[in-house]
Order: sequence, then C-alpha cells, then structure tokens
Amino acid sequence: MNTPPLTSTLPEYTVTELSLALKRVVETGFSRVRVRGEISGLKRHTSGHVYFALKDQTSVLDGVCWRGSFQGLSITPQEGMEVIATGRLTTYPGRSKYQIIVETMELAGEGALLKLLEERKRKLAAEGLFEGSQKKPLPFLPHRIGIVTSPTGAVIRDILHRIADRFPLPILLWPVAVQGEGASSQVAAAIRGFNQLEEKPDLLIVARGGGSLEDLWTFNEECVVRAVAESQIPIISAVGHETDVTLIDFAADKRAPTPTAAAEFAVPVRSQLAHMVHQYESQISNRIRHMLSLYESRLEALCRGLPPLEAWLEEHMQKLDDLFERLVNAQRRFAEQQTLVFNHVVQRFSPALENVVQKAKQQYQVFAQLLESYSYTRTLERGFTFITKLDQTLISSKTNALPHEKIQIHFYDGTSKAEILEGD
Repeated sequence: MNTPPLTSTLPEYTVTELSLALKRVVETGFSRVRVRGEISGLKRHTSGHVYFALKDQTSVLDGVCWRGSFQGLSITPQEGMEVIATGRLTTYPGRSKYQIIVETMELAGEGALLKLLEERKRKLAAEGLFEGSQKKPLPFLPHRIGIVTSPTGAVIRDILHRIADRFPLPILLWPVAVQGEGASSQVAAAIRGFNQLEEKPDLLIVARGGGSLEDLWTFNEECVVRAVAESQIPIISAVGHETDVTLIDFAADKRAPTPTAAAEFAVPVRSQLAHMVHQYESQISNRIRHMLSLYESRLEALCRGLPPLEAWLEEHMQKLDDLFERLVNAQRRFAEQQTLVFNHVVQRFSPALENVVQKAKQQYQVFAQLLESYSYTRTLERGFTFITKLDQTLISSKTNALPHEKIQIHFYDGTSKAEILEGD
C-alpha cells in the first residue's frame, strides 16, 4: 500500500518574489556603507553610468555609479586605483547579484594619492600648464592685492599683518573653503572671479596653512590648477609649509614657502624704499654738482683762450665801418653809371621822339578840325534849333510832344522856354 507524500509547510515564492524580498533585506540592513577596495573592470556606458568592481585579496563587490553622481565625484575613478566608496547596497535581480550604488568616492591611503598626483602632474605638464615661458612677472609695487583663502584662521591674519608692516595697501579677500567637499570649485571660482572684476587687483595670493597630503588635496585638483594657469593676474602660491608641494605651485607665477613669505614677495618694505630713494637723490645731486663743476672749469678754460671782449668788439666795429664806407661808395658809383646810361639813351632817341611828337600834333589838329565840322553848334549857327523837355529829354517828333507841356528851345547862343498848345 502506497503512502501519500507529506505536504511541505515551507512558504512558496516565485523567483521575483524571492528576489524582491532579498532586495529589501539587503537595502534595509546596509542602507549606507563605506567600502575600501581596488577598482577593477572599469567601464563607462554610453548612457554616462559607470560600472566597475571593488576587490581586495579574496573578494569582489560589483559597483555602479549613476551619471549624476559620477559628475559630482571629487576624483576621477581609474583602473587599479584604491578608493573608499560610500553608498548603499542593493541587489540586481536580473543577474542574482548584489552591488553597491556609489554616491561619493575618495582615494584610500597616501600611496594612492601620490600615484594620482604624479599622473596628474605629468598630464598637466604635457599640456604646457607649467611652462616657465608662461610665467608673468610680479608687479614691483601693486596698487591692490587679492587674497584667496579661508576668512578665519592664522593664514589671513599673518598675511594682513605682514603687508601692513611692510607697505600698507588695499586688500581684497575672497573667502573660500580650503579643505573638504566643494573646496576646489570655490577656489577655482574665486580666481576666475578676481579676473572678471572691472577693477582687478594687480596681484593674487592663493594661500592656506600646512597639513597632510589629504588636507592640501584641494590645491592638486585640475580645476584649481587650470584656473591658476589661465589667470591674467600674476599669482603667488602660498599653500602649506616649505616642504609641502602642490600642483598649483608649478602653475603659479611665484611659489612662496609660507603665507608670510608670500606677503614679503608681494610688497617691498616702505622704509627701505624711502631710504633707497633718499640715497638715489643724494647720488644724483652729487653727480649734478660734479658735472656742473666740471663744465664750469671747462668754460673758464675756454674763456681764457678767447681775446678780450672789448678789443674784439673794437676790431669788428672798425671792420664794420670799412664795409659801410665801401657800400656807400659802391652805391654812388652805381648811381653815376646809371645816370650816364640814361643820358646816352636820351641823346640817342631825342630826334626820333621829336618826330613822333610832331606827327602826333598834326594828327590831333586834323581830328580836331573834323570834330568841329561835325559839331551841332555849327548847325545851330545856320538857323536850326532843337527842342527838349525841361528834364533835357529830346523831343524828336510831334508824337512825343504833349499838349500844354513845358519845353525848352535850344538856339546856338542860348535857350528859351515855351509851352505846347492844343491842336494841329
């Protein structure tokens, strides 16, 4: 006799139900974790998402960084880089695996930072950002200085105090965070902001106090190095102590071992300048006096070589009298010569002139007799008259004579007034 199988008391799940249950357990138990490991199999999808694995000596954890989070990372993930990733654990039911969704990432250990620093240095140097030919000279005496640093702490106080002691001048502070998340973008924005001001400072100081490599990492970020290299305003880098080296030290126009030294590079000592000016003034005055004395001696020597002024004047006055007398005599001789020439010309041409004058007189008499024969007075003497109006307008025909109009009758020996009667 066959015995029927016993019914199981275990709950029954579909694959999807079990996957979702596991997903809830993992996400609830590990809502936020920090995992240290080496990046392996890094791949960036065309969507902008980044897929990779974190591994140590014995285990592997898949990871994904969505596009929005990847753009906000403080470092750029690279193959083989040891990092500390912060995010939340979840599962991917489609492949029955768990993974970490990375939200932030930082380098793990100083060795990894040094490796990244060296690689970044080579990259930026290959682009020419550290070329010495690009360095701008610092102004000897700036009118205004801009400072990019934290508004609190000893750094800003040391710089202000040192500048005030050496040569007080206007200071513009652009307060920024010098460490932590977002510090690099603030420093880069401050440098570019100073360059965009209408009244730009003549010099910039980018400064912070000393610290570990991680503390100074802000000044190794690409955005800060590029902002320093692009600046049209000369920049002094004053980050950390003398032994601390950051990438902006290579891009800046001048590196100062300390913030206090940056202030000393920025401005001269006012009292020393005043002393130098006084020394130069004394040297110039002494040289001028020496030159004047030298020229005075030369002038005296030249004067001794010259004849007495009175004797020189007397000699030249006598020469002037001789020249004047010669000029007068020459003028008189010239006048006499011209008179002789004129008399000779007159004597030569006198007969011809008398002949011309005689002919002109004869022609004049002929023309005068002809004119006299044509004169209207001869006609009037023969008994003729002519009539004019009182305004001397000639009345040449009857149509021009109006009844009762006053007229004048002209005879050869005078005039008589008359009046025109009516009728024919």
